[in-house]
Amino acid sequence: MRARTPATIAARLTYRGVTHRYGATPAVSDFSLDIAPGEIVSLVGPSGCGKTTLLRLAAGVERPSAGSILINEREVAGGSFEPPERRGVGLMFQDFALFPHLSNLANVMFGLKSMPNAEAEREARAALDRVGLARYADLYPHMLSGGEQQRVALARAVAPRPSVLLMDEPFSGLDRRLRDQVREEILHVLRESHVTCVIVTHDAEEAMLLADRIALMRAGRLVQEGEPRALYREPVDLFAARLFSELNEIPAVVHDGVAESAAGRFPAPNLAEGSDAVVAIRPQGISLRPTGTGLAGRLESRRFLGEVEQITLTVNGIAEPLMARVRERVYLPPRSEVGVAIDPAEVLVFAAP
Repeated sequence: MRARTPATIAARLTYRGVTHRYGATPAVSDFSLDIAPGEIVSLVGPSGCGKTTLLRLAAGVERPSAGSILINEREVAGGSFEPPERRGVGLMFQDFALFPHLSNLANVMFGLKSMPNAEAEREARAALDRVGLARYADLYPHMLSGGEQQRVALARAVAPRPSVLLMDEPFSGLDRRLRDQVREEILHVLRESHVTCVIVTHDAEEAMLLADRIALMRAGRLVQEGEPRALYREPVDLFAARLFSELNEIPAVVHDGVAESAAGRFPAPNLAEGSDAVVAIRPQGISLRPTGTGLAGRLESRRFLGEVEQITLTVNGIAEPLMARVRERVYLPPRSEVGVAIDPAEVLVFAAP
């Protein structure tokens, strides 16, 4: 049994019109976001879009070029500037940043220097207990697995009981199976401690698993923010849709509020008459039917993936092969003629980029 994580006094974190440049190059442009106390928010986007810069600005590692950052409505960057040690902010790095010459206990105690030594050791041991590593307190980081090192880094980050915790790609160095396990354990600690948390990731699925809310970034700007379901079901553009799902993209033209394509006709009420569009079909929205029903197609390949089979189809009139993921077992050999059905609920329509 692990010790229960004590709750922290979570803080509100607010970015107001934040801009930051490295020389003439803007890393973040006019970024605004309000994060409620105890909320877990994930910053998602491709590499170089400004996610890590926003963490560094909130932590006080760098000063914004313009705009302001507030913690509990108190300005910590902008017109005034508070140093990192006075912000009550914890920062957990992508590479763990553990000191190899210090024991795991000493690594956790490093952030507790303001306490008397005996009290700091007691708090550090309690933090290690919360992440299930109490028995490894006197070992060194290199003696642990990658997942265990990550949990030591988490213990060090939460031991001072920060009101805001910033995590930069915290699971990127772990293999997939270990990543799933460690994510669940760390999410449990975050929920139990009720800390306000901002997690940077480029993995949209990871963001949906962890976050109450997702902020999607592109080229230093906020593109869309909301609950995971909203970003998945109602992406604002093709860029956002591509980030949250694999897509089959088929050219279309809009007539009378409908996108007409070789895959069928789909509603496009917000697109201009005669404009070019893209019909984007998620792989799970494609299924096989008997020959002579649906679209005329041919099975090109199939791959068994456990719960689903991944199949590739050619369809009359569509230049690129379609990729589908189906739950029913496919017993047809390659080159078989098939019917292809498309679920409109798994289709998105966008203006052509």
